[in-house]
Amino acid sequence: MSDEHWYEDETGAMVRPYTVTHGRTRPARGISVDLLSQVTALEPEAGGRPGIDHARTRLLALLGSRPRPVVELAADADLPLTVVRVLLGDLAEAGLVRIDAPRRAAGPAAQADPELLREIVDRLRDL
Repeated sequence: MSDEHWYEDETGAMVRPYTVTHGRTRPARGISVDLLSQVTALEPEAGGRPGIDHARTRLLALLGSRPRPVVELAADADLPLTVVRVLLGDLAEAGLVRIDAPRRAAGPAAQADPELLREIVDRLRDL
């Protein structure tokens, strides 16, 4: 664990978010990180977690032992979503987290009812 601190309770962010990601705005190597993707912490291989800074360590701590959606992690970490996506991409590359695509409903129940959609639009127009 690094001794670097990126956030001070009384004064706020000590470092701009883009500095934490080294100026990157997307996860490395095309890792897909959707808002509703489920993130699960994995056990590190022998050798621990070398080179993991404070921001990434904090995300791992927020994950705990249960899968959590990306959007929830971003809110709890009090970091912009783009920053959390990059950090999670780094953690996935390091083999410390697994990022599962959000589950999509399938079958007839997943298809939108055109009549219901028309009714919603009509009621929105009434507002």
